[in-house]
This record gives sequence, C-alpha cells and structure tokens, in this order.
Amino acid sequence: MGLFDTIYNRKNTRSVKWDLLKPIFQTDDVLPMWVADMDFKAPEAVNDALKARADHGIYGYTIVDEDVKSSVGNWIKNRHDWEVDQNWLSFSPGVVTSINMAIQAFTEPEEKVLIQTPVYTPFYSAINNHNRELVKNPLLKKDNYYHIDFNDFEEKLQQGVKLFILCSPHNPVGRVWTKEELEEMGRLCMKYDVLIVSDEIHADLVYPGVKHIPIATVSQEVADQTITCMSPSKTFNLAGLQASYIITPDKKKRDALNEHLGKQGHHILNMMGNTAMEAAYLQGAEWLDELRSVLQDNKDYVTKMLAEQTSELEVTKTEGTYLLWIDCSKLNMNSKELKKFMIEEARVGLNGGAEYGEEGETYMRMNIACPRQTLEEGVQRIINAVNNR
Repeated sequence: MGLFDTIYNRKNTRSVKWDLLKPIFQTDDVLPMWVADMDFKAPEAVNDALKARADHGIYGYTIVDEDVKSSVGNWIKNRHDWEVDQNWLSFSPGVVTSINMAIQAFTEPEEKVLIQTPVYTPFYSAINNHNRELVKNPLLKKDNYYHIDFNDFEEKLQQGVKLFILCSPHNPVGRVWTKEELEEMGRLCMKYDVLIVSDEIHADLVYPGVKHIPIATVSQEVADQTITCMSPSKTFNLAGLQASYIITPDKKKRDALNEHLGKQGHHILNMMGNTAMEAAYLQGAEWLDELRSVLQDNKDYVTKMLAEQTSELEVTKTEGTYLLWIDCSKLNMNSKELKKFMIEEARVGLNGGAEYGEEGETYMRMNIACPRQTLEEGVQRIINAVNNR
C-alpha cells in the first residue's frame, strides 16, 4: 500500500477534524472532509527527528538557531526562487497569530483593512476583533475561474485602506496568482502606501506545472512594503506543532513587528515545532512531490465524478491548495439548507461556503487531502444524495 493510501484511525487523538464532529455537525455520522489538515502521516524524516528529540527526554527552553534558519532559507530559495536573508526571519506559533500581530502593530482601531472575498475565515476575525474596519474587494468569477477586480481594488485603496491581507495561494478559491496580477496588486499598494501582509501558507501546495510566486519577489519596492507569513504546517501536515515564520525585508517594519511579537509573548517556537520544521525542510522534498501528484489525481477524480454523475455540482478551476470550492447553486438551496443537506442526506462534513463571506453562500469547501478510498466514499455519498433528492 502506498504512502498516501493508508487509512489511519484519527479518532480519540484530540483531532479537531475527527473528534469535534458532534459539536460542529451535530452528529458523529459524517465523513469529515472539512478543516484544512491532511489524513496523511508527516514525512518519516520528521517523525524520526521528533522521536529522537523525545528520546533525549529534556524539554527545556529552546532556540531557533542558524541551522533552522538555514533550512528555511534554503527551502524558500529552492522552491520559490527567493533569496531570503536570515535576518529577515521572525517566528511565531502560526500564520493566524502573525496576521493578528501585524494588524495590531501597523494599524490603529477603526483604520481600514482590505481582504479579497470569499476568503479564509480568520481574516475576518483578525480585523473585527481588533476593531478595525473591514473592507472587501470581492473576487470576480468568470468561466468557472476567479479573477481580481482591479478597478474595485484601486477604488477601495483610495478610501484610506492601511493594510491589505493577501491570500496567496487563495483559500478557498484555489487561485495561484500570476506574476502580472501580483505586480499590479503591488503597484497599487505602493501607489496608495498600503502595507501588504501576505498569507502564503499554501505556497508549497500548488499542482504540478504551476508556480507560486511570493509577492515580495516582484520588486525591491514591493518587498519593502510586504510582510510574508509562511509555515511548513500545511505542506507537511504539522499544524498541531505550531511553527511558522514571518519574512520582513524592511528593517523598520521588522523591528516594529518583533517588538509587538515580544510584547505578546509570541516570539519563540516550541521545541517540537522547531525540530519538525528543520527536518521537513531538509528532507521533505521528495515526500511533497509525491503528495502533489496524489492531490492532482484526487482533484481530477472529484471534478470528473461530479461533472459526469451530477448536473448540479461544479468544481471551481483551481491551481493550488488541497481544498476544492464546489458550486452548488443549481441545488437551489440557501447556505443553511445546503449545509443541512450535506450533513443529513450526504453524511459528509464539509465547510459551508458562507463561512468565507456572503459570496460563498451557495458553495461548499471540500478537503481532498485523504486516501483515495476515503475520497471515493465521500464523493459517492454526495452524488447519491444529490441524485436521490
């Protein structure tokens, strides 16, 4: 059985995905294909490194040393053609933490923060919880593919936006932005002096033949205007180990961010996250390449099956992430009815599209990072439910 074919029992492991079914879906009788973690084991090199560290048996205060920073820098250079100075790096427990810290460090209450909707739910809470004004630049969908509305983007920036949270690759619509799109976003943010906070946690999870471009690489000027948040957590299924980093080329901004991270006590990594990150970046490339191939096959399977066996469901064209954005508008259900249908009739636990903004009212988000047997079961449940309506 292949590396990504084995089915592991994740119940009773304090798993958000598997052990919170009752509170989230009001039933245990759903197949969880929702929250963005994978049902695959991390690379063996990571598990071996964690075991070796545990065997030492002493878990005192830990540092992020030059070896760890070097592993990060080399990974970004090799995967994303970006030469990152180790001095640009800061560390935090997670990308969501980093985004919250940036909002606090670089904006004041009631100042405007822009997002491109529908988008990752914590962007909303990061803005609203800190009493900032949320500004939307809704993405446009044409021919089953999402685009940026640049006229609206500039119009919104003109209204006094201080900070723009970019999702790149985009969750949930799966876009991997082109160099031209990134250059235009960068140009407009420079024109109106808007700080870019770029969530690039899915950077490594692009489909074969697709290239992720960090927005900070489009020009030196844009780099100095950008704070990039990255992590191995999505790439290697390490979310529970809470390890991420921030890349800030501009020293003044980096110092301000580090001061804020220190004030909040979020400036260090836990020992196991530190260990896992280094091992993954040093020895995880082959594992990742195999994973990307598996995800491509999984995406193709879901897209083909839903197109051939239903007339109501359409998978949005995507280039990255292991999350599919499924258009369910032809079912003629509102978001509440749609979620109820997927739980009670299909018995599949998906994320309701409305969680990502009103633009997602008739969509569902599906996590396809699971063994094929699990995927086929989930897809067949959905097809049967739709066709038996």
